[in-house]
Amino acid sequence: MCFSAEASFAGGVIISAIGVATVRKIQKPSQIVFASIPLFFGVQQMAEGFLWLTIPHPEYAAIQKFVTILFLIMALVIWPMMIPFSVLLMEEVKKKRRILWGLLIMGAALSLYYSSCLITCHVTPEISGFHVQYKNDFPDSVAVLAFTVYLFATIVPLFVSSVKRIYIMGIFMFMSCFISAVFFTQYLTSVWCFFAAIISGIVYWILNEYKKEFNINMSDLLKKIIKINN
Repeated sequence: MCFSAEASFAGGVIISAIGVATVRKIQKPSQIVFASIPLFFGVQQMAEGFLWLTIPHPEYAAIQKFVTILFLIMALVIWPMMIPFSVLLMEEVKKKRRILWGLLIMGAALSLYYSSCLITCHVTPEISGFHVQYKNDFPDSVAVLAFTVYLFATIVPLFVSSVKRIYIMGIFMFMSCFISAVFFTQYLTSVWCFFAAIISGIVYWILNEYKKEFNINMSDLLKKIIKINN
């Protein structure tokens, strides 16, 4: 997804298809935001695909600026709120909901910070080492803190939640982010999204398993009702 324009566009199409299939697995309105994660990644990868095409051509500077901001808004502004919010919507345990509310507030604060950075600072995307590097002049003094809060807001909710199997998504996200941070530090924003795109398949699997269990429970319930009536 982050290695060439072709890979980004192909990944975007595949992930979007997974997203459509995932949305069809929704059983409750509370699952809508969580189910839309693959569609989110699909759009994000498409945006980076356009970056690959426009970076070598200065005459497309306006398009390049638009897709750069679109990509970074999705990665830095929406994502820190999307994960805790999507998990909060599905959570039914009160104590866990309180924790998730705290993580959502944390993510929202971080989103406001990154929003201000995108407004007041400069970001220049460059192709380097088969990756897109987003060079910026965000404040260095809070970079580590911001990254730490980012991890908490986007990964911890998946371990707090009581939703079945969602912790597996948390494990994969942590591992992918760790690998990206260690081996691709300069390209973290772009490369991590490549790994995170695979999470789309996990989101589909989680909702698909939920749908299976829902159908089985409904079937058992109908059998009990028929038995009582007889």
